[in-house]
This record gives sequence, structure tokens and C-alpha cells, in this order.
Amino acid sequence: MNRPDSPSDPSDPPHWGPRPPQQPQPHPPPRRRRRWPWVLLGLLLLLLGGCTALFAVFVDEVSEEAARPARITYAATGTASGVAITYSTWRDGNLSTSQVSDRALPWTEELTTKGFVKGGSLVVTLGPDGGTATCSVTVDDDPPVTATATGPLASAVCDGF
Repeated sequence: MNRPDSPSDPSDPPHWGPRPPQQPQPHPPPRRRRRWPWVLLGLLLLLLGGCTALFAVFVDEVSEEAARPARITYAATGTASGVAITYSTWRDGNLSTSQVSDRALPWTEELTTKGFVKGGSLVVTLGPDGGTATCSVTVDDDPPVTATATGPLASAVCDGF
């Protein structure tokens, strides 16, 4: 005989009263998206943009400097006579060299040049009679580069301007 409180199948647990209501299964929490790849991408884009801007400023500065004309004044003063004067200047990317021989002092030459490299040199070489000579090179309104030589066949060299 079957009792209402006895299990009909021996493997079923006994039921003592009403079953509790079935709770819906909780959904797993939504998977969080990783943010670090997006942050890394943003930082990379900022770095790339900064490098591009810095490069553009650098190119603009170099272009302006290459187009800017410069006034170079070469001068030689002193007591020597019969000096040899050699001067060179970068003009539009080419080195231009000139020489004056057996010259009395004082002597000056002014040039205007442009290009990224504007420097050059001035060499004043005294003759066998010696004396004193001072070379001087002024670029625009910058302080002059000077050097002095004394004695026979001595040379005053002004460069690095």
C-alpha cells in the first residue's frame, strides 16, 4: 500500500510538505571589459601626436634658419704689411673661398649669405717681416670672433662662427 507521505520511487527523497518555490538561477555577472588596451592605445596615440608636432616644429625652425640671410663682416687690423688673407663662407650649401695676397692692413670685407650652414673662416698670415695682425669676424650683431698673431709668418685664425 502506498502512503501519500512515502516515496513512490525508493531513490526519491521523502517529501514533507509543499516544495519550496523554485528560485531562478542567478545569471553570472556580466563580464567586465578590459580597459588597459584602450588606455594603452590612447597613450600611444598621444605620444605619436606629440612626436609629430615636435617634428613639425623642428622642420619649421630649420626651414626658417636656412632661409634667413646673415651679414658676415671679415676684418683684419694691425701693424703688419704684406699679409695674405684667406676667407671662406658657406653660401647656399657650398663653400666659397677667396684669397687676397700682399695686402696692407686694415682690411674689411662684408658678405651676405643664407643657408643652414653660414660659418666659415678667416686666416691672416703675416709676411717674413712679421708685425702684428688681428682677425675679426662678426655675424649680424653677434659678438665678434677674434684672434691675434705676432711675428714672422705667424697666422691669426678666426673660425667657429
